[in-house]
Amino acid sequence: MTQLQASSGLATVGKARIYYEIAGKGTPLVMIHAGVADSRQWENEFAHFAKRHRVLRYDLRGYGKSEPVEGEFRHMQDLHALLEALSVPDPLILMGCSMGGGLAMDFALAHPARVRALTLVGSGPSGLKLDVPAPPKFEQAEAAWKAGDLDLLAELETQIWFDGAGRAPDQVNQTMRQLVFQMNRTALGNEAKGLGKRMPDAVTPAAGLLGTLQVPLLIVVGEHDTPFIRAAADYMLERVPGARKVVIKDAAHLANMDHPDEFRVLVEQFLSQMDR
Repeated sequence: MTQLQASSGLATVGKARIYYEIAGKGTPLVMIHAGVADSRQWENEFAHFAKRHRVLRYDLRGYGKSEPVEGEFRHMQDLHALLEALSVPDPLILMGCSMGGGLAMDFALAHPARVRALTLVGSGPSGLKLDVPAPPKFEQAEAAWKAGDLDLLAELETQIWFDGAGRAPDQVNQTMRQLVFQMNRTALGNEAKGLGKRMPDAVTPAAGLLGTLQVPLLIVVGEHDTPFIRAAADYMLERVPGARKVVIKDAAHLANMDHPDEFRVLVEQFLSQMDR
């Protein structure tokens, strides 16, 4: 079996240094992680998709190995600069989860000619407001943050986002669960440093522009995700021309980590349809 030839490093983006890994050949596939994760969220996808694509995964500023720094920033600008630094050509396939999915959609709306397709996992468009109930643990998480108990907060957020509604911690993959806790705990520690100020990525929020999105869109949502995310998936499905939605059973917010085999097949089928 051919061993994956991957390169990694820290790209200088303004005052920040953004950690990345890149491998493979073919149409570029950029993987953007969730706000409770880092690039390791894509452990089950990176090498697999690098067989047919030029795959890039990276740690957003303030996550994983991308340390926060002073000053205002936009994740969109960081992504632009990283793509340029690594000479990643267009068109791009963007695959994002949660916050990363929102960034991917904002990028596609701002630069439609640069994007070939979108896969959004547990995501919603920027600016979306919906009248749906929040999980009770949200209040507990906010209290833990105010108290400075980052370990408790990481555990509560792991329960919310990885275990999901209706599943107990012992009912999920323990290796993946521990990874989510570790990734989120690192991000929370970085956030607690109080360095940097994130600015909005989009001039006009995506929620009001969905009808103008012209690229193929695959919406993936776990059946145990929050009410808001499940409603956001339906909202996008109804408004984006030609969008497709798939619900993964026995999965929560990070559905690709719950059922990597099923997720890979879904994405492969979606991408293969574009080549017909």
